[in-house]
Amino acid sequence: MEPVEEIIKLSDPGEVGREEHNRGDRVIVQISNVMAWLFPILMVAIVAQVFLRGSGMNQAWLDDLQWWLYGSAVLVGIGYAVTNNAHVRVDILFDNFGSDKKNRIEIFGLVWLFLPFIILCWDVTLPYAIASVSANEGSDSPNGLHNLWMLKVFMNVSFAFIGIAIWSAYVRFLNKMTEPVLWKQLLFAFPSTMFLINLVVYYSIWWALRLTTPADVTNREIGRHPIFDELQVGVEEIPYTIIITVIVTFIVIGLAYARDRAREARY
Repeated sequence: MEPVEEIIKLSDPGEVGREEHNRGDRVIVQISNVMAWLFPILMVAIVAQVFLRGSGMNQAWLDDLQWWLYGSAVLVGIGYAVTNNAHVRVDILFDNFGSDKKNRIEIFGLVWLFLPFIILCWDVTLPYAIASVSANEGSDSPNGLHNLWMLKVFMNVSFAFIGIAIWSAYVRFLNKMTEPVLWKQLLFAFPSTMFLINLVVYYSIWWALRLTTPADVTNREIGRHPIFDELQVGVEEIPYTIIITVIVTFIVIGLAYARDRAREARY
């Protein structure tokens, strides 16, 4: 008879390690279980298109639908894999490490490498999605699926979904080493924290300038404002926005530390 955990892995991998899951993990699993139904729908769409094309009744919208379904399911699946530790990995050395070392490696991989990349993907695809919405982008084929902007917006939202999955998994691993109070979460994930704050700082400054400058000033001209210039430090050039970001990051971590200490004092 197969172990209970092996049976669960076949029926619902999201239930593996449920006792360790936090609220974020469970939300990721529940959403992913719903989105998993896109795969059987995708198979039906593929088979239907094969029969229709062989009968001389090719449907362009079915071709588009396949890409829509596949892209959506795969993006959500990335978050699901992170939550269940089901992503492809090489564990030749990792398997022989102690639990503390494994946790440190997991934390480093999640919030020092993976999450900054996902934040970058979200930032890059945001104007991509906005431009698609503004143009009411549709299919290249007259008979294809229109409102293509919906897929591009979903792609941008999916990176936020993956980011939540990464952060929830990170907090779970951190909880095995120390109490994951807010200031520790922010400090031990310093690159991700700083990267996210940098986006907030940059967009806050940009929109403040956009809303306070005359309408005839172009976005390109706003991007050339002195605040976006660089400070020369030896041979290095550091953008002013990065300097502001570093200061704000330490302030945010300091405020989180004060908040957590105040809570400890109350309880």
